[in-house]
Formats: sequence, C-alpha cells, structure tokens
Amino acid sequence: MMFKDQAKIYVKGGDGGNGVVAFRREKYVPRGGPAGGSGGKGGDVYLVASPRHNTLAHFAYKVHFKAERGKHGSGSNKQGARGKDIEVPVPPGTEVYDADTGEFLGELLQPGERLLVARGGRGGRGNYAFRSSTNQAPRIAEKGEPGEERWLRLELKIIADIGIIGVPNAGKSTLLARVTRAKPKVADYPFTTIAPNLGVAIVDDQDVVLADIPGLIEGAHKGVGLGDDFLRHIERTRVLIHMLNGLSPDPIGDFEAINQELSLFNPELAERPQVVAFNKMDIPEVQERWPEVEAKLKQMDIEAIPISAVTGENVQALLRKAVAILNALPPIERKKALPIIVPDDEDAFTIEKTSEGWIVRGKRIERAAAMTNWDYYEAALRFHRIMEAMGIAQALVEAGVQEGDTVIIGNVVLEWRDDFYYD
Repeated sequence: MMFKDQAKIYVKGGDGGNGVVAFRREKYVPRGGPAGGSGGKGGDVYLVASPRHNTLAHFAYKVHFKAERGKHGSGSNKQGARGKDIEVPVPPGTEVYDADTGEFLGELLQPGERLLVARGGRGGRGNYAFRSSTNQAPRIAEKGEPGEERWLRLELKIIADIGIIGVPNAGKSTLLARVTRAKPKVADYPFTTIAPNLGVAIVDDQDVVLADIPGLIEGAHKGVGLGDDFLRHIERTRVLIHMLNGLSPDPIGDFEAINQELSLFNPELAERPQVVAFNKMDIPEVQERWPEVEAKLKQMDIEAIPISAVTGENVQALLRKAVAILNALPPIERKKALPIIVPDDEDAFTIEKTSEGWIVRGKRIERAAAMTNWDYYEAALRFHRIMEAMGIAQALVEAGVQEGDTVIIGNVVLEWRDDFYYD
C-alpha cells in the first residue's frame, strides 16, 4: 500500500429521531392523555488511533462517514433508541483540522485514543413532553435535530523515538534494516526511499522506534525534491541520528545544509538533539578521510561516531548514545487544541433579501426550523410563536416582507402570510 500522509474526509453525526403524536387508547381509559414518545439521539462520529494503520491511504477509497440516526419515538411514551456511534480508524500520529476554517481540533498519539469530531443531533420531543395544565391534549411533536457535519483535514506525522536523517544515499535505510526488522528498499542511488520507513530496535532490553526519513536536499523547506512532503515527519521524532555519507565530496557541507533546511522549516527542529554518524567505514577510501572529517567536526564541537551500516561496525554504540539522550528528555508535550467557543447569544439572527427570497440566519431559529414537524398544525403554530418571541417576525415586517414572499430558514422554505406562514 502506498504511503499517504494527508487526507480530507467528510463526517456527519446521526440525525436525532423524530418525536410522535400519540394518545393512550385503552379499554377503560376513553380519554387517555398524550403518550407520544421522543426520538433517540443520533450517533456520534469518533476518530480512533488504530495500531493496524500506519498511513492514511485507506481514505483513498472512502471519504464519507455518517453515524446512525436515532430511532423515532412511538406510542405508550416509548423513547426511540439511540443511534449507533461510528469509529473511523486513523494511524497514531494523526493531527485533525477543520478543513474549512483550518482550526486545529486535536491529535491522536496513543493507540486507542478517541476524538469526537461530529456530534449526533438530539431526538425530537413527542407530544407527551408538551403536556401542560393548559394543554392536556397537545398535537405537536418535533423532528430530530440534524447531526453535526464537517469536512476534516487529516495530517499524519509519524511517531518515532529516533529519526534518521541525512542527504540522499547516506545509508539511512541500510542502518534501519541493520538494527530492526524493517525491510526498506535499499539501493545505491538517490531517493531510493520515497516514504518514511519505521522499525523497532531493541537496545539493552528497551524497545525503540526508529524512522528512516527520506533524503533532504537544499530547498526542501520550499518543496524542492521530496523534502517538503516529509520534513513534517521529523517534528515528532525526539532524537535525530544525522548520517553523513563517507563518499560525499563534502560531508561537512552536507551536514550544514541539512541543518539549515531543518531550521528553515521549523526553527525548533534545529535544536533537536542529534547524534552524528560518519557512515561507510567499510570502504578504505572513507577510512582514510575519516581523521580529516573528525577533526573538522571537533572544531564544531561535534563528536561523531564512525560506523558502517553494512557491516554493523559501531552501530550499537551509536544507538546506545541516541537512546541515552532520549531517556534523559522530558515527556513529550501535546499540541493544544483551541477551546470551543460558544456564541454568547444563540438568539442572534440576520435577515437578508435575495433573489430567492428572505433568508433568515441564526443558530437557534435554524435549529427550531429543522426540528419543527410541519405536518402538525400545532407545531407550525409553535414555530410562529418562536418567531414572534425572538423578534424575527417583526424584523421581517420592518424590512419590508410582503404577503406571498418566500422566507428561507436553514433548509426550510416558508411562504409569508400576514396572519401566518406555511411551508
């Protein structure tokens, strides 16, 4: 399966079930009271971190996810059943954003973590809920509230303890294959690795996750080559093994260029702890130039370790040094999601005159319109009273609404009458 680290999906909570109008009909109760049950709540949509997934490639085949709607109420004041929730698996390390606003909604790091991304609508009330001392036989019921819906942008940043970085063909994949059971593609040409590879190494009885990050080149932070697609994966690695190619014409220049790319992409990455490895010491030419490279690195206060990823020379020493640094670091900090801001005034509304008609927008009035069951006269009458109480009816009159004009509230289209309005 191809590696895919970005996806866009649609999620929708289940609609609430409808309430019903019903009355008790029993042999010795000729005038039974209201007995219409309310609808059940719609199911919620959750994203769940799944250890079975390590890319977002499965979203290439399915992008729409809808939870089950709540069941409708029934007679004898029976409540409708709640709709089933739906869980959408994503790989650990997934960040979640609202695709329209760009708002960060949360991240899933550990297997089993869940993030609520679309709530189900509440169930509509049946006529039993509308009984009162002044209306003992209400003929009114609500429709279920529509579930929340939104488009999400998912971005995967692989979770690894140690990231292996360096120029193309430095030997990163060979090192990963040497110390783990990972089987990356290995060959002697640039950009063999076009996707991050993960592997687990055991270092002194400690499991450590390593990631082979595709080779970086100058300009990677601007999208040149493969760099821009994969620099983000370094952000979650806590320690970096910086591989230098012993056969490079200028290993020191490569080292400085890679660090500059990291800094330009995210300045914090330049401060990430690094263990430097000078690779390909199994080749005589590389062995000969090592003292010169070592001296230059020491002038930069860098203690490099000469290794051969092919033969395994000094590889364990390299890993032990990286793990020692890893174990000394403080716990990882989670990225903070913005707090959910609830509008101070849900009763606020706007009125706009368009070629289609008068469009009324507002959170409470749109919800009321969606939940009104227009099959019942009393329900329509109740909506009329809500319009009056919120001042919307008066505002429409003052704005110039005329008999027979179309009034649009959410998905509901009404015809304005001076005495009343109907859908």
